Amino acid sequence: MATIRQAAEAEAEVLSLPNKFRSILYQPILKRMYSISLKHFLFLILFLVQLPLFAQGIRGTIKDSNGEPLPFASIYITNLNNGASSNASGEYEVKLPTGTHTLVVKYIGYEAEQVQVEVKDGWVQRDFSLRGQTFALKEVQVKGKGEDPAYTIMRKAIAKRKYHLLQYDSYQMKVYVKGTGELTNAPFFLKKKLKEEGVKLNEAYTLESVSEIKFTQPNKIEEKVISIRTSGDNKGSASPMSFVNESFYNDKVVEMVSPLSKSAFGYYKFQYEGSFREGDIDVNRIKVTPRSRGDNVFEGHIYIIEGHWAIHSLDLKTSMMGFPIKVKQNYAEVAPTVWMPTTHQFNFSGKVMGFAGEFRYLASCSDYKVELNKKLVAPKEIIDEKVEEVPEALAAIKPATNNGNLEALANQDKLTRKQFRQLMVAYEKEAEKERKEPEVVSERRYTVDTLATKRDAAYWDAVRPVPLSDKEVKGYQRDDSVAQVESAKLTGKDPKKVIKKKTFNPLDIATGGNYNLTPRTRLNLEPALANTYYNTVEGFNVNVGARLRHQYDSLRRTFEFAPTLRYGFASEEFYAKVRVSHSIKRAGKSNLLFVEGGKFVEQFNDENPIHPHINTVSTLLFRRNYMKIYEKAYARVGYVYTPSVWLKVSGNLEWAQRNQLFNNTGYSFFYSDEDRAFTPSLPDNHELEDTAFPRHEALVVEANVSYRPVSRYRMYNGRKIPLLDGSPELLFMYRKGISGVLGSDVNFDQVQLGINHGFSFGVRGRLEFELRGGTFLNSSSMFFMDYHHFDGNRTILSSLKPAGSFRLLDYYQYSTNGSYFSGHTHYRFRKFLLTQIPYVRFAGLKENVFFNYLKTQHSPHFYEVGYSLDNVFRVLRIEAAASFEDRSFRELGFRVGIATIIGVNSN
Repeated sequence: MATIRQAAEAEAEVLSLPNKFRSILYQPILKRMYSISLKHFLFLILFLVQLPLFAQGIRGTIKDSNGEPLPFASIYITNLNNGASSNASGEYEVKLPTGTHTLVVKYIGYEAEQVQVEVKDGWVQRDFSLRGQTFALKEVQVKGKGEDPAYTIMRKAIAKRKYHLLQYDSYQMKVYVKGTGELTNAPFFLKKKLKEEGVKLNEAYTLESVSEIKFTQPNKIEEKVISIRTSGDNKGSASPMSFVNESFYNDKVVEMVSPLSKSAFGYYKFQYEGSFREGDIDVNRIKVTPRSRGDNVFEGHIYIIEGHWAIHSLDLKTSMMGFPIKVKQNYAEVAPTVWMPTTHQFNFSGKVMGFAGEFRYLASCSDYKVELNKKLVAPKEIIDEKVEEVPEALAAIKPATNNGNLEALANQDKLTRKQFRQLMVAYEKEAEKERKEPEVVSERRYTVDTLATKRDAAYWDAVRPVPLSDKEVKGYQRDDSVAQVESAKLTGKDPKKVIKKKTFNPLDIATGGNYNLTPRTRLNLEPALANTYYNTVEGFNVNVGARLRHQYDSLRRTFEFAPTLRYGFASEEFYAKVRVSHSIKRAGKSNLLFVEGGKFVEQFNDENPIHPHINTVSTLLFRRNYMKIYEKAYARVGYVYTPSVWLKVSGNLEWAQRNQLFNNTGYSFFYSDEDRAFTPSLPDNHELEDTAFPRHEALVVEANVSYRPVSRYRMYNGRKIPLLDGSPELLFMYRKGISGVLGSDVNFDQVQLGINHGFSFGVRGRLEFELRGGTFLNSSSMFFMDYHHFDGNRTILSSLKPAGSFRLLDYYQYSTNGSYFSGHTHYRFRKFLLTQIPYVRFAGLKENVFFNYLKTQHSPHFYEVGYSLDNVFRVLRIEAAASFEDRSFRELGFRVGIATIIGVNSN
């Protein structure tokens, strides 16, 4: 489901919570904050008039023959096309209009029970006791090598999957979703903090929503949220709608290979476990077993309807990044020969870094209205040509390469699997030609009813198809007033003074502090203790930073003022700089204008390849002062224009006076100067024998262009959102040192081209690469900081960019003012060496290999090869790399970094 923040943008009165802990809880909504307006009063009167219509129906319990409750059993009202479900205790309650209704109660693995119920005034009590399903093994003629009959069933179902996707032009349905999350454990040192934030262990945080969804071919979904009710925080939470809106007839379901994928036999083994009769259909039970267990594949059972070769139900489990996921779906015939899901169940659970949680989702689909595709006709019988005999007349029909052959195939009562697939592919291609925007892969439209968050408890009691559990009731009884804070920030109004204004405490300079000056103006003080570093030039240095941020125009425009002060105790030097920026984001476009300046220290590589904290540890503990800095008094102005995510253009102009700095301290915890001497604050370099420089001025202009040429989109609320993975990123950079202006002493011209791209090979692996090549057209007057530098590393910590950095390269040894080329490749395996072991895959571990190469005009060939074990303890990446110069081995090193799946932004 979309977040409550989207609902808030549609209605300014929507109340929402800040994020308490990501991907665990849901966005709370408090009781009404405002008095009832005339519109709301009229709605209330209308609701009260209609209320007696909902005060009747059928309710009871659903248990097995031993009296044990069957949680989340499916109840389908055939005459109304409505679905409902029991709760975790097997209790159900379905509101029904007066009349006679046919109910079908299902639970996977149990015999379905169908009853007729007459509803008058009041509630009808009806308890169900379902018997375990008995399966009959039908007689099968074994051919060839004694193949399991499940393969014939699955081949026919896979052959017909396209038909099931295309057999309707559109459909509409109403979806009720209930998600309940519980944080079951947390690190002991954070439990008190979580309690202060209002997050309690083993308490239910619940989201309920009712939406109307309309699907139109080929992939357009319109969702209107009728109502939302929550008792927790849903920002960043996992949502089941990715599963609800996707079909198991597709090749993938949320990046997981479907058992009905065209490549399913490469990923799964199937076993026939019998069939049963349900009404006038026969249902086959097929056991699904991955050929290689682990992430992105399913395991469990899928039930296929004989003859229709449609899904009847499924009970599967899988994992994502090592976190287990359970999926259950029950299908019903919502239109003639159209079987679609009526109930979905999803269970997510897992542990990471001391946190543990469980999240249960239930989606109930009802009120189906299906517009059939009248052009599409299915044969009465599909022949599995691999094991079944094909009539000669049918075999004589040529492949569907022209309209005549298409018509001949369409008129047949029997078709082979191959012929039927050809027919569906040909039809799909014809439909593709008629599309107005073939580059649009999918379209989603999401709207929120203005009353979505204002429905009261009586409304929810009337529409809820699943009774709340005791825990969920208690969750709703919590009154979390923090929701009003986010609403005040969004609207810019705080009449109830819910935003607490913190008073200044001198200790905040050391520990940091946040101050809400107005609902949209916030001052952040950076903690000086966390920004205290050590280097051989300044010794211990303290940085005091602040950021004043004001947001306005519904948070689309932002103004920031960010000063930083710095003092070095060994150098006795004081530095200061300030940055002022203004950004505008609207309709997919963004503009950023910034001005900054001051006097500060700077690394020779302005990409800051070594973090000051890492340099502090390296210098004090290992007596290695890798970070090389100089002094810069400067003024810079820059502009970043992003008309779309396909294109980004940026530029900046900087004037600077640059001075060399010298070591002022030789202190470290271990080693002496005789054992390991500190090096000067000047880098070593292959090309430049001495990187020292005199005091000088430099005026440098730089322009960058990032462009993605392949435009494929998904639509969201009329806005095109590009699918970036489908296009390479092309890069261009030009940098110019301007001589003679404002006393500038530099004169050079640099151009660089680059490309970033990646390819996924199903779920088997992903290849990513980054290539850069450039040259200096003119290098008449340059200083070492003007050279082109590379992303080196000499510490135990690896870069945040696994596919764009070196592991064992010196920071400045290969820096150049000539031509250069660098290349990085990174391949992630699903199964390689250690991941051949199922337990390792179940733990979510991945294996990667990488190869990096560098050659400059004046340097030897440098390359390194390596291996990494990824997602260790869910958050770490452990690497081993070997480097070479030309044909000579250089060194072997080990690195520790952040897991690639976390995707940390290096900025």
